[in-house]
Amino acid sequence: MRLKFLLRPGWLGAIALVVVFAALCFTTLAPWQFGRSEETEIRNKAIAESFHASPKPLNEVLPAGRAPDVTTEWSQVLLTGQYLHPAETLAWQRTVLGEPAFEVLTPFRLDDGTTVLVDRGFVRPVNGTQAPDYAAAPSGPVTITARIRADETDSKQRPLFDHDGHRWAYAVNAGTISEGTGVPLRPGYVALAEGQPGVLGALPLPRLESGPYFSYALQWIAFGIMAIVAIGYLIYTELRPEAAPAWRRDADEEAGGGSESGSPARSRDGGSRYAGSHTSTRKRRRKLSVAEAIAEEERRETESLDKPTD
Repeated sequence: MRLKFLLRPGWLGAIALVVVFAALCFTTLAPWQFGRSEETEIRNKAIAESFHASPKPLNEVLPAGRAPDVTTEWSQVLLTGQYLHPAETLAWQRTVLGEPAFEVLTPFRLDDGTTVLVDRGFVRPVNGTQAPDYAAAPSGPVTITARIRADETDSKQRPLFDHDGHRWAYAVNAGTISEGTGVPLRPGYVALAEGQPGVLGALPLPRLESGPYFSYALQWIAFGIMAIVAIGYLIYTELRPEAAPAWRRDADEEAGGGSESGSPARSRDGGSRYAGSHTSTRKRRRKLSVAEAIAEEERRETESLDKPTD
């Protein structure tokens, strides 16, 4: 059977590796990049629409208890209430516009009694890890305009900590800050827009670009196809009639005296044979697999040695 060589351990390992890699490309890596591309497009669309839409009351866009999602994030909302200064928290080790920053997070109690976390913007650190002096949020009732944001996640789920006279959080997450301050907060948070009461350095919006995710997805699909094509080509080369190694073909030519014109050539047993006959024998041999060609050559040499000389 010509495909029997595929049962060798080396071939089985190579085929298994290609199958696993291609499966990952087609079922995991490419869909993951397609998903990120779709998320980016949804985000860009929501940001672009928010530029033209009028701010709406928070409860109209995001009823109490409902967490932000891709359909509500980045929407501009109106909030009326007052800041809760004692529960203010700073977000640790951020990067804004390519430079280190801290973000100031102050809970904001609405007129309906619920409380939402407000990101008032960023400040630049001093002496590496110290927060600078910054303006306090206004006291008393105010109305602010902000954009809805989804909670960040901290993979280590670290609690709040104290440093340099301030309370700090590793991620802007309403649940974590609620646990650390004892103030019940609605899921998600809002980021103040430029010029609003209490804003510090307003956080910039993400750039409206699709990113490289779609092209990355196509690349993973291409890699999976290339792996399959490569193993298929290797199998094809093994099945070709001329797949015998070069050293074996050289040995055949030496045994035939290097003649291709049909002139007699001296064999090992002292007799003569014609290169034309040897050429036809080589052509027949090329139709065999590599292992069968070697076995056939050894058989012929044995018969040649056993044949009595004239």
